[in-house]
Amino acid sequence: MTSLTGMPLASVPSPSEGVWYLGFIPIRAYALCFIVAIVFAVWLSERRWRARGGEKGAIGDIAVPGVIFGLIGARLYHVITDWQTYFGPHAIKEPYRALFIWEGGLSIWGAIALGGVGVWLACRRRGLSLHDVADTVAPSIAFGQAIARWGNWFNQELYGGPTTLPWGLEIDQAHGGEPGMLYHPTFLYESLWDAALGFGLILAGRRFTLRHGRLFALYVAGYTFGRFWIEGLRIDPVGGVDHAVTLLGLRINQWTSIVLFAGALVYLWVTRDKDTEQVVVPVSHPKASNEEGGGQASDPIGSA
Repeated sequence: MTSLTGMPLASVPSPSEGVWYLGFIPIRAYALCFIVAIVFAVWLSERRWRARGGEKGAIGDIAVPGVIFGLIGARLYHVITDWQTYFGPHAIKEPYRALFIWEGGLSIWGAIALGGVGVWLACRRRGLSLHDVADTVAPSIAFGQAIARWGNWFNQELYGGPTTLPWGLEIDQAHGGEPGMLYHPTFLYESLWDAALGFGLILAGRRFTLRHGRLFALYVAGYTFGRFWIEGLRIDPVGGVDHAVTLLGLRINQWTSIVLFAGALVYLWVTRDKDTEQVVVPVSHPKASNEEGGGQASDPIGSA
């Protein structure tokens, strides 16, 4: 619905600022959203791990290298794929600002890839199965992404084409918007998709036998399926140009989604009959001798 002047009667405003000051200390909304997302994801993963019979504190220990490696990977992927932001004749930021993660630009692809390396190293050190840890944290990652996406709202990032829908998003001119124009809030679409995916994974874990990395593969398939169509709506500027890098008409992130979606389906098919024991406590741990690798405990929040 629009007014007599042609302006929409309803819209979603963007925050006028994303930084608050506690004295001289800056509190950045983008970073705060990511901190809340990480804390929630670790808390939920710890509960799910304990419900499966795992040791208390194991997920917290594993999360430390996972988060550190993940942040590095998330930033590296962003800088590599959006290199024109910091390098080249159209760069709008100095190269050293590639290190300023609080300004936005953390990619889930890089976070999962390099973060997975950190988790793998921690699992090897503790004698745990990476597959079982991955299945435990899969819903938590989805919920964490749902929370973290609100950091993009504060930075006025991740928006789609013009719309007249009542939930159209206002974008300042400094971030690529035009006066009187509303845009699809793709950050919101992805946040809602991720939250729904998190609940769906918990339900799937309760209903089906999705172990040995299969629940994590389902997360990858579900996330990339949603990311593909949401990414296709985006028009937000990237670097010194007014569009993202494309290949054969699709954005790079859409191609990444296609490849990972296919890979997840292949993994689900190849491991469909795998039924070996889970390892939720180290073999040398006293609990393992009594529960044959950790066993399966009752899970009030949907272990899988």
